Amino acid sequence: MTIYNFGSINADYFYQVPHNPAPGETLAATGLDHGLGGKGANQSVAMVQAGADVVHLGAVGRDGEWLLERLVSLGVTTDAIARLSCTSGHAIITVAADGENAITLYSGANTAMSETQLTQWLAPIRGHDWLVMQNETAHQLYAARMARAQGARVVYSAAPFEAKAAAEVLPFVNILCANEHEVEALQQAQRLSSLASLGLDGMLITYGSKGAAYHDFSADQVFEVAGIPVTPVDTTGAGDTFCGYFIARLSLGEDPQTALTCANRAAALKVTRSGTAEAIPSLQEVMELAS
Repeated sequence: MTIYNFGSINADYFYQVPHNPAPGETLAATGLDHGLGGKGANQSVAMVQAGADVVHLGAVGRDGEWLLERLVSLGVTTDAIARLSCTSGHAIITVAADGENAITLYSGANTAMSETQLTQWLAPIRGHDWLVMQNETAHQLYAARMARAQGARVVYSAAPFEAKAAAEVLPFVNILCANEHEVEALQQAQRLSSLASLGLDGMLITYGSKGAAYHDFSADQVFEVAGIPVTPVDTTGAGDTFCGYFIARLSLGEDPQTALTCANRAAALKVTRSGTAEAIPSLQEVMELAS
């Protein structure tokens, strides 16, 4: 079983600030760092750390060789990542003293790949495989439709949330991952009578420090975990860590409650560290937190 993650790869630039800037405010940063990020890369790293076999599908630009080196060093297979002539995706992230962040994102190579390339990458996908996607790349509908036609399960993170993109992709999705704000936006956009009316197999909803819930619509059950009290340093990538760990453990055969508990611990550890992909904890670290 392989997880194909069709997702973004970004260079993340972190600026430490006293608080996130208000509209029109000029604010002096107290520190600067950079590292590997992007919702796709974050989730690939999280799934690998959780023990899954992951192939990342995506693209970097002419400035992205170091991003590929970082992915390889973290255990992600990069054979299906295109090298394009444009600029790589990148994000400007301000991290406040309380750990909260604000992000400005430039898509770059993430939205410059072709459907022809995707066709080649997804040709091997079969019924025992999974396709994971986030809303930071082009051709999501094409990828989801192709994967489902070949029998694979499709997981979609509805972030950054766009009503039109979600409406197009959801008919081909098995499991939706979203935070509470994205769920509220989805309910308003689609005027849902209930979450079950989306026709999904399941839905993971994260609530930040309050925990998370997994709605298993197939079994008509809801599994929940409460947030783990920690002192946050940087919340960037916490949701990606949760989603990646949860899907990986689920794909490896764990029951939803066990997978949810593991993902909850991983996300709690992540927010105690600065950075994104490179700050995602290993499964051993997560298990040590449980002991």
